Amino acid sequence: MRRSYTFLLRPTGKQAATLAQCLEDHRVLYNAALEHRRTAYRKAGVSIRYGDQSGELKYIRADDPAGQGRWSFSSQQATLRRLDKAFAAFFRRVKAGQKPGFPRFKGRGWFDTVEWPKDGDGCRWDSQPEHPTATFVRLQGVGHVRVHQHRSIRGRVKTISIKREGSRWYVVLSCDDVPAHTLPGTGVVVGLDMGVASLVTTSDGKHLANPRHL
Repeated sequence: MRRSYTFLLRPTGKQAATLAQCLEDHRVLYNAALEHRRTAYRKAGVSIRYGDQSGELKYIRADDPAGQGRWSFSSQQATLRRLDKAFAAFFRRVKAGQKPGFPRFKGRGWFDTVEWPKDGDGCRWDSQPEHPTATFVRLQGVGHVRVHQHRSIRGRVKTISIKREGSRWYVVLSCDDVPAHTLPGTGVVVGLDMGVASLVTTSDGKHLANPRHL
């Protein structure tokens, strides 16, 4: 089975600024690819696909070595796939007669995640295993970023994503081959009713009060 783990990052000030620039460059790439599709169809009736735009990445990177060229090629492909999935969902909704929702441009603050599709390709989880007290993740163009790993992971790390929430940064690991942990049966069955006066009422008459944290 697949499972995701989220850990807080502890970047230095310089690394945090570089991560922010990484997000911004991927946002620019996403918007440029969207504009490319819109313009090609509006002016020539041509539908641009993911394969077409992925093939142009090497030229974009060569023309901008200090910008787009410094980030992982695979992470940029993942951003283009993200746009391709948005278009696929749009056409699926059109076909189903639902409200289509055409893909939109991403403004500042509305693009918060970059994905690396494969551990070892532009990124590396636990990149400094010799360090006795800390865990690091290496990201191309950023370096080795310290991770606050509060729990162990299971399975094999497949994809690595970096996400910004407010002023904090997180790393999200998607792991394959995570062994399922089945709890032993108790032989007891109970019904639960979600309510207002009580948060939960069980079929045997027990009440769980609503939490009043504030």
